[in-house]
Amino acid sequence: MIDDDAVSAFARDGVVVIRGLLSVGEIEMAAAGIGRIVSELSSSAKLVSTDDDPGRFVEDFCRWGEVDEISKVALRSAVPRTAAALMDSPTARFYHDHVLVREPNTHQRTPWHQDQPFYNVKGRGVSAWISVDPVDKDGSPEFWAGSHRGPWWLPRSFKDHDALWFPEGSLDDVPDIDADRSLYDIRRWALDPGDVIFFDFATVHSAPGNLTDQPRRVLSLRYLSADARHAHRPWPTSPEFLGLKDDLPDGAEFDHPYFPLAWPR
Repeated sequence: MIDDDAVSAFARDGVVVIRGLLSVGEIEMAAAGIGRIVSELSSSAKLVSTDDDPGRFVEDFCRWGEVDEISKVALRSAVPRTAAALMDSPTARFYHDHVLVREPNTHQRTPWHQDQPFYNVKGRGVSAWISVDPVDKDGSPEFWAGSHRGPWWLPRSFKDHDALWFPEGSLDDVPDIDADRSLYDIRRWALDPGDVIFFDFATVHSAPGNLTDQPRRVLSLRYLSADARHAHRPWPTSPEFLGLKDDLPDGAEFDHPYFPLAWPR
């Protein structure tokens, strides 16, 4: 399902779409898992949309241990093998799952950002963005191709845009990409269920609201390369892994029950 061209494109761009990676049965399994999660949200869940939004945008994290459907897709599908190949890594260790559901007519968008500053990871990782619903090009997340090779940008909270963890001015803000999109190599795709977008933890990306009359239900699965190491951050990571600092020293491999080896199996 993956060739040398896809591996080269990922190394160059920090993002690639792999068509038809998951079967109909695996997409149905992911959809069932998302449904179970949304019906019984965890204490880590977040309502991301504002009170005046006509729709609702909900996120939840780290449910694979209790939701079998998520575990099977994360650990037993072709996704981890593909993640390892794209990272040019002999292994892919599962980092965490992230469910994102935008109900119909949800205006809340996700601003341009990169995930790496939110994580307790030093080294390479990749996210697999899996929609169980068809997504037209206007509903696709957008990616600034090549940005994974650049610096960390100042992380900001999504709702009020306050600087997170770093003082104002200590890092540059993500450029105002939407002010002149022609200056950036922006990628987005129309997607069918079964297609998977893979992107580097450091790739700058955003996501639109969902102005259709259908939900946009997404399962994002994150994986770590063989050279990834635990980073003790002086700030709260997202997600938080309770007790992990006591179990894994700074700089240690992610050899812990939180992070099962997904490839090779």
